[in-house]
Amino acid sequence: MSILGVESVVFGVSDLAEHTRFWTDFGLSLDSAEPDESMFRLASGSRVILRPHGHPGLPEPDPFAGDGIKETVWGVDTTDNLERIAASLASEVPVTRDADGTVHAVCPDGQPIALRVWDKRVVVSEASPVNTPGSYPRFNQHRIWRARAIPKTINHVVFFSTDYVGSFEFYERHLGFRYTDHSKGTGIFARADGTFEHHSIFWVNADLPIAPDHFKFMHIAFGMDDIDEVMLGANQMEAKGWKNESMNSSGGISRHRISSAIYYYCDIPGKAGEAEYHADTDYLDDNWVPRAWDFRFGSLLWANNAPPIFRGDNIPWDMQFDANRASFEPYRKTHPGKQPTSDPTLARLTADDEHAI
Repeated sequence: MSILGVESVVFGVSDLAEHTRFWTDFGLSLDSAEPDESMFRLASGSRVILRPHGHPGLPEPDPFAGDGIKETVWGVDTTDNLERIAASLASEVPVTRDADGTVHAVCPDGQPIALRVWDKRVVVSEASPVNTPGSYPRFNQHRIWRARAIPKTINHVVFFSTDYVGSFEFYERHLGFRYTDHSKGTGIFARADGTFEHHSIFWVNADLPIAPDHFKFMHIAFGMDDIDEVMLGANQMEAKGWKNESMNSSGGISRHRISSAIYYYCDIPGKAGEAEYHADTDYLDDNWVPRAWDFRFGSLLWANNAPPIFRGDNIPWDMQFDANRASFEPYRKTHPGKQPTSDPTLARLTADDEHAI
């Protein structure tokens, strides 16, 4: 074990007050508020840090234009492991250090990352047993009644990459991340070795028509106790005026086929990407066998008004176990340079299809 998950994410924002209001309404606990910074802390100890553009605490040069996560800080379990990772990174990319020992680097795809020793907190949470017509473990009991949605953890972050396979391999090589699943032609899911959530990071192919053609933040997912909390969060965010414009095409609350998670996305102000309520994901260890999926089959299950490319009963079951990473080969044969899409249906993806992948 070494990397325990996301210790912090650092946002660069245009309107600090609006972003602070968004995350407060989303259910995060405001730990501190200064004229040039707002910091939120979750039950796990993870933090969401907001800083206005030009703040000296943001990486330079700016990895992409506009609002979004400018640096991802990974929490490491021990000083020895931090030193080992720092030395590995330094063999390939420049590494700098803060006075407190935090290590900074920029990945080859342009993603700024940092690492520091993290005393991750144990999260205490509970979900009610689920009754079905033939099985009712919640007998003579009512479900837990929740007053508001309170995210407990940062489960994963998602970025566009101009070389999504190379991005994963860099994390695997230096940070010890585990390959979990591959949505063929669209992206790779990977898990930090000190976590059990299905993935800690997902890299999306920036060559897709929906993509910005350069490194950029896409979304961040927060762990919730159950579907009740996801529904409650979705309803409360809409009641507070935070509309879900980017997800209208796929119908709001649904469940991913890859990772099994129930989800709901909220648009972050300033076109900064999306914040995801996330529950009932698959939990894995090193006995997991990675899989390669057709991107259509692996995407949405029950989303209402899904884009046409994902509709119909003619999408075949298309999943293979991929321990030998054979699914990487078509990409590798066409890289470096812009990767031609091996599946002609990928070329028909539009901006409305963004979260269907």
